[in-house]
Amino acid sequence: MRPNASAMQTEPQKPEPAPNCALCPRLVEFRETNAAKFPDWFNGAVPSFGDENAELLIIGLAPGLKGANRTGRPFTGDYAGDLLYPTLLKFKFAHGHYGAEPNDGLTLSNCMITNAVRCVPPQNKPIGEEITNCRPFLLGRMDALPNLACIITLGRIAHETLIRATGGKQKDFKFAHGAAHTLAASDTNRPPLTMFNSYHCSRYNTNTGRLTTEMFEDVFRAAKAHLSR
Repeated sequence: MRPNASAMQTEPQKPEPAPNCALCPRLVEFRETNAAKFPDWFNGAVPSFGDENAELLIIGLAPGLKGANRTGRPFTGDYAGDLLYPTLLKFKFAHGHYGAEPNDGLTLSNCMITNAVRCVPPQNKPIGEEITNCRPFLLGRMDALPNLACIITLGRIAHETLIRATGGKQKDFKFAHGAAHTLAASDTNRPPLTMFNSYHCSRYNTNTGRLTTEMFEDVFRAAKAHLSR
């Protein structure tokens, strides 16, 4: 089921927050604490990474403390990136070598990665207000991709954030690994979007067997096939 496009935000939104975004006091305090401890780290609102003409957008939850918060690139330098980026390379959404650092030379092709919340939260758990504050940047990021056709949400929070951002009702879009849903584009002149759900590629999910490499790749295989059509 598609959300009602008329219920969605129509004002242009910025696709990226400023690195020193001050919308969320708790996240600012945590960011400043980490900047004092680790002054050589990025310690800011992490920008999206990828192809500005991408058809595929991948939405994660938030930067990891020692991953994207350190490196300034989504999913770079933490365990989740060790599964995500090799998968992107396998399905030709990325080229080069993933070296877990922003200067590794890796590029994305027809793909962009962003997060529902752009600043690292304490205990990797953003609160509802922080997710809401960051939602306009997600809409802005989507609107800034002229060829956007497909979205992969990594985890339930990313899924629910996208549904709220696009004006849908959660009961109409049940999260399930491998599920596909049709969403209205934020611009009514655009065709609808297809969203694929995946469990988050976190260490916990892979170590417990909730998410296997094969399960994760199946989602990207479905997205690739969809785009090929």
